[in-house]
Amino acid sequence: MTDITTPQGTPPASSSPSPEQLRQSLARVRTEVGKAVVGQDGAVTGLIIALLARGHVLLEGVPGVAKTLLVRSLSQALSLDTKRVQFTPDLMPGDITGSLIYDAKAGEFSFREGPVFTNILLADEINRTPPKTQSALLEAMEERQVSADGITRALPDPFLVAATQNPIEYEGTYTLPEAQLDRFLLKLVLDLPEREVEVAVLERHARGFNPRDLVGAGVTPVLSAAELTFAQQDVQRVQATPDVLAYIVDLARATRQSPSVKLGVSPRGSTALLAAAKAWAWLNGSPGITPDHVQAMVLPVLRHRIQLRPEAELEGVSVDSILRSILTQVRVPI
Repeated sequence: MTDITTPQGTPPASSSPSPEQLRQSLARVRTEVGKAVVGQDGAVTGLIIALLARGHVLLEGVPGVAKTLLVRSLSQALSLDTKRVQFTPDLMPGDITGSLIYDAKAGEFSFREGPVFTNILLADEINRTPPKTQSALLEAMEERQVSADGITRALPDPFLVAATQNPIEYEGTYTLPEAQLDRFLLKLVLDLPEREVEVAVLERHARGFNPRDLVGAGVTPVLSAAELTFAQQDVQRVQATPDVLAYIVDLARATRQSPSVKLGVSPRGSTALLAAAKAWAWLNGSPGITPDHVQAMVLPVLRHRIQLRPEAELEGVSVDSILRSILTQVRVPI
């Protein structure tokens, strides 16, 4: 199965960059992020794939595995505006989307934009806020707009929500509803680092690395928003044969037929798998999607779109193990 941490390419151009030049620029983005974050190459590539496919990312991991630093470093390397919102139980929808403010001098109400009006919104610990506030993000994530006082306001382009959540802490948290989980293109799991990686992290800090000073760490912008738009347009041109499309559908249908699954992957999940596979194929310089590209994206795209039956959870069955089993059972087109 293809690994998702090693895209290929050549140097960037100042205008009208070729696909190959854009791929090299994105490879340099990974290098820049690596100046601040150690050992999370797969997560960096996942975030790049989400940007290319115009999707959003759910980052799951225990505190201290550099989820926030990862997003901030990526924004710096892409020269994109980013804002961070710490989700808490008392956070209101208007604290995210914005609200009407009365101007006493003008004698009228005006709209004050919330932090969602940015390129990359870091929604930290998204499961700590009640469903009413979580749902405030739904329109922004799906329609890329905010409606207030009868007026629809478009969000900046590109726009990505990178939400984090702690998988082991349940007290004071609210489970994300299926409708919102389905809006995330990818769910990336950030595990605790290997011993060698953790030693490398400490060596950086011993040399004076400050995670709050990315400029001092040498993270510099290597790709503009305009170049990212070119890359997104190129991704849309990646071809998919009828056999590969049928393979994606067969994988989704297999999740619905698994005896351990209560709720399988919906057609939205199938289209998400197609979009992510196109982005991964493009990053690898392929003009079309192959089954390998699809297989590499199955876990990050589908793992959060499946609900297990209670008895399966009690038996310790995991969604990832079910997806790996499905990959071995569904016929691969030749």
